[in-house]
Amino acid sequence: MSFWSLVLPSPPSSLSAKLKPFNDSGRLHRNLVRASSDVPDFISADWLESRRKRPFGPRLDFSAGDAVRHQLDALKYNDHPRDDYGIEVMYRFAGFDPFERSTYFGPFFDLGQFERFRRIFHHSSYRVLLSHKDRKILSSLFVEENRFKQRIWIQGNRPEEEEIFEFTMFQRIGGSWDGYWLTESLLHDGDVFSGGMAY
Repeated sequence: MSFWSLVLPSPPSSLSAKLKPFNDSGRLHRNLVRASSDVPDFISADWLESRRKRPFGPRLDFSAGDAVRHQLDALKYNDHPRDDYGIEVMYRFAGFDPFERSTYFGPFFDLGQFERFRRIFHHSSYRVLLSHKDRKILSSLFVEENRFKQRIWIQGNRPEEEEIFEFTMFQRIGGSWDGYWLTESLLHDGDVFSGGMAY
């Protein structure tokens, strides 16, 4: 019984033609077998298209004002192309450490999980931002070279629903996000969390 009858019951003819027999010491020669089959393609057919549709978030060419505008546009059409997509965009722009409590909304909250971040938009005065009808910039100010504040009046989609919010943007210096404008905080003008917040 030969070696190949134990390993491969019937070796392919193209493979057996390329094999050399055992040498005198009983070991196979190295570099004897070459793969003749095609390398499998593990990349999906729609890979390039999916890369073009990468999630919307901070871009290096956005100014501080552009970053605020894009976030508000995403919130205005919050449920397009899917539910709470606008809140996802806000989460991508958020400049807090997910492993530490953050003052993004004012009080210290643990916002590391997206679900907690999302709930604040749905269960507080921040919900006026979701699918809002209109907005107006009240003031814009560079507090420092890499820190920008903008106050915005928002008219919600419910009757007589309007609120004022303040975005604080900062430009990251160093690291992989160097030069990107991220949101340090999004504050409501009123004391929206005075009664506590179950998030």
